[in-house]
Amino acid sequence: MERRGSWGTVVGLWLVLTGLVAAEEEVVMNTKLETSDLRWTVYPHTDPEWEEMSGLDDEGSSVRTYQLCPGDSSTSHWLRSRLIPRRTASVLYVEIRFTMMECSSLPYNSQRSCKETFNLYYYQTDADDATNTHPAWMENPYTKVDTVAADFLLRRGGEKKSNVKTLRIGSLTKRGLYLAFQGQGACMALLAVRVYFKKCPPLTRSFSKFPETVPHALVEGAQGVCVDNAVTPPGELARPPSMLCGEDGHWVGQPTTACACKDGYEPTDTDLRCRACPVGHYKAGLGVGGCVPCPDNSNTLGTGSSHCLCRSGYHRAGSDPVTSLCTRPPSAPRSIVSQINDTMVTLEWSEPLERGGRDDLTYSIGCVRCSPSSQRACLHCGDGVSYRPSQHGLSQRRVVIRGLLPHTTYTLSVQSENGVSKLSQSEPAVERVNITTSRDMPAPVSGIKRTKASENSLTLHWNNPQHTDYTVLEYELRYRPKDGPEAGQWQYVTSLVGSAVLSNLQRSTGYQVQVRARTMAGFSTFSPVSTFTTLPDEGAAHSQLMVTGVLVAMGILLLIAVVTIAVYCYRKHLHENHLEMNDKNGQYVMGQTGMKVYIDPFTYEDPNEAVREFAKEIDVSFVKIEEVIGAGEFGEVCRGRLKVPGKKENYVAIKTLKGGYTDKQRRDFLSEASIMGQFQCVGQFQHPNIIHLEGVITASCPVMILTEFMENGALDSFLRLNDGQFTPIQLVGMLRGIASGMKYLSEMSYVHRDLAARNILVNSNLVCKVSDFGLSRFLQENSSDPTYTSSLGGKIPIRWTAPEAIAFRKFTSASDAWSYGIVMWEVMSFGERPYWDMSNQDVINAIEQDYRLPPPPECPSSLHSLMLDCWQKERSARPRFANVVSALDKLIRNPASLKITRPDGPGSSQPLLDQRPPPPLSACGSVSEWLHAINMSRYQDSFTQAGFTSLDLIAQISTEDLLRIGVTLAGHQKKILSSIQTLRVHKAPPMLRY
Repeated sequence: MERRGSWGTVVGLWLVLTGLVAAEEEVVMNTKLETSDLRWTVYPHTDPEWEEMSGLDDEGSSVRTYQLCPGDSSTSHWLRSRLIPRRTASVLYVEIRFTMMECSSLPYNSQRSCKETFNLYYYQTDADDATNTHPAWMENPYTKVDTVAADFLLRRGGEKKSNVKTLRIGSLTKRGLYLAFQGQGACMALLAVRVYFKKCPPLTRSFSKFPETVPHALVEGAQGVCVDNAVTPPGELARPPSMLCGEDGHWVGQPTTACACKDGYEPTDTDLRCRACPVGHYKAGLGVGGCVPCPDNSNTLGTGSSHCLCRSGYHRAGSDPVTSLCTRPPSAPRSIVSQINDTMVTLEWSEPLERGGRDDLTYSIGCVRCSPSSQRACLHCGDGVSYRPSQHGLSQRRVVIRGLLPHTTYTLSVQSENGVSKLSQSEPAVERVNITTSRDMPAPVSGIKRTKASENSLTLHWNNPQHTDYTVLEYELRYRPKDGPEAGQWQYVTSLVGSAVLSNLQRSTGYQVQVRARTMAGFSTFSPVSTFTTLPDEGAAHSQLMVTGVLVAMGILLLIAVVTIAVYCYRKHLHENHLEMNDKNGQYVMGQTGMKVYIDPFTYEDPNEAVREFAKEIDVSFVKIEEVIGAGEFGEVCRGRLKVPGKKENYVAIKTLKGGYTDKQRRDFLSEASIMGQFQCVGQFQHPNIIHLEGVITASCPVMILTEFMENGALDSFLRLNDGQFTPIQLVGMLRGIASGMKYLSEMSYVHRDLAARNILVNSNLVCKVSDFGLSRFLQENSSDPTYTSSLGGKIPIRWTAPEAIAFRKFTSASDAWSYGIVMWEVMSFGERPYWDMSNQDVINAIEQDYRLPPPPECPSSLHSLMLDCWQKERSARPRFANVVSALDKLIRNPASLKITRPDGPGSSQPLLDQRPPPPLSACGSVSEWLHAINMSRYQDSFTQAGFTSLDLIAQISTEDLLRIGVTLAGHQKKILSSIQTLRVHKAPPMLRY
């Protein structure tokens, strides 16, 4: 018993640590709980074989059962339940408990028709309207769930053991359903039927509460709230908690939440509850931290406090955190000592006895001047007094005061301060001392002025000092340039009178000047700085003006030359190169330097290595799934939001990998992300017409691929929804974007293999982007797009695939060009199905016989001509995607070329155009007949305007002539020149063969 108790404790602790919560089941029907007859419907009614009776289950409890043991297996015997409510679930589980006799234990005449299985069906309905004849007793309208076989068979005299099978019924949408059991030769008994659905139970985790949630998909998002006394922080993370509920009724992963115990509350032993801090304790901010005791000189007024209040006389500075001690101002400095040297005083003092519990002690110096003979109040010393190193914020206990007046009494003060001094209501902590400067020192000189100036000299005068008891012996003047390399070097001049001449100065230069007087008692302080400027040289100024004018003229000429060269180069560039346009901003240009080559992810032994190299792993907590928008080959496709910290929140499309996948399915699923990652793993390899990969989630279940969200979905369905709503120029703009994306892929040596309008996505700005990379080789049997299996294996979408790819699995950029022509046809027909309702084999036969799709209604002939170029039988004759982009650019720049004209062909009476070789040229008698014979009638007006009106002139045409006429497509040039060569042979005189 002690060992069992220890194991129970360990298991319980493990459940708490991992946060596992068992799924809940809500039962909607259970025959074991029925106390009266079930009264289910039996078919056939005239000779029913299902018999309701009472029996005992494995526990010996009385239950209502149905038994069946027919003698003939040729008749189906049906048993239908009463209406079972669906409630809020979209997936129900059916648990069947039954027994079945082994056929060999039955009489010999029953063994031949005996079976050891039965079938389970269901029928959805919004009303309880089933009768003996409705719905019909057959698989359609009933939907088959499965054929059920027994694991244990009863034998005469053997052990009586029942079977339990649980089956899943999904995608339920109506109010309820009937269950139907079909037996054909089975001798069995239904002991109990229980119908239930799974749901995630209420959950409290990470200070978040989540309600009971019924999943309607692979994962169902649930929104919760913070527990009492817990909140989310303000700002970006202030979003309600969320968590994913799995289809199996278990919560998936960890919650996405920012809930934390608020100020004044701490977590309990788990992350389920927040409790208030007791008196004398506090918690300053959000988080998982606990309450702590109040710092010294502080306390709280009650429970749940976020900070402690300071006692009277104590304070916290504005920069102090609430976790710091409460402190008070310092006491006054002690023992001030002054040393007087003429008009300079040095003060030193001792530290206060009480610092107030802080380390930010500083000192401030005060200075006032008081005259004993004056009745006025003392005055502040003014700006003429200087303090070294500073007057305020001193950290050292020594200061030198200069610039004091002689024979003057001053009151000097030293005030000690710290960070809370300004918060205190008490008197400042100040210590004062009185000093008197020397009477012998002369007063400073004043009134310096310029009386004369030239280009290189200044004449200065000043007033004699006042209030001096001694005669002035001399004056000392110092000066220096205000700016320039000599600005810091003083030069000295002495004078016996109150004036001086400064010579050898620089022209047009400002000079700083100071003067002081000397008596027998010594020098006075220097006067405040005065600035005077020498005069400029007029001749030099005139020369300088001329030089400036010449330089300005030369600069203007140089600018004109540079602009002229730039315009010439720009026009030459436009003439030699076609402008590459972006469907977003019309300026997308991609050079060839540094072009990468596509790497097949299937060459990696470990698929995870390709994903790590080319795709970015995203934290699952950054993703929120909002709704299911479709189903893909590997699982559901959802719309969600991606919020990476520090970046803007974006909508994304999320492809999920359904549960129970194999290693091959996971490798195939992630291969698309590896391929897409190569197109945008570095900035220069991104393209505006290739779907953008946001990243992958492989570290949690389910595995997901995140791409940008395209609001208008697939191109084919978007066009069908907006049939006839776009102009030809808008449709050509879409085609141009697709061609630009395929040009980029072909230059990276990547072959798409499955280019079709269904694999083109459209955003809200009508920008088309190529998607679904690497999936064409994995099309399923039940795909909505018809496929054809070649002799070499592999499935191919026949209606979009080039003939050489169908026959020989020869996929190249040229085969993608063929598919692009089909996409053009889809776009111009607003999503019409290529080749309509023709079978796959009929399509193959028609293509082999050189039949092609006719122009869609209202399709310009220039676009259908480009389609026919893409459908050339010889792949070398098909245009490259760079040529397609160039051709579409010309059409966009010349909208008149998109004029809608009736096709030259036979019209709608013959759905496919005959592209078989033309009749012999000997039958052609005019240029018009010749062009019609080679299907180039579109150029008839161009040939006539260029003067080529006879077959003799046609026979002399060169490639340069074709370019001048306007034949720019390589396939058309090749076709016309080949026909001209044949024409020359017909026109040439007979020659002897050898």
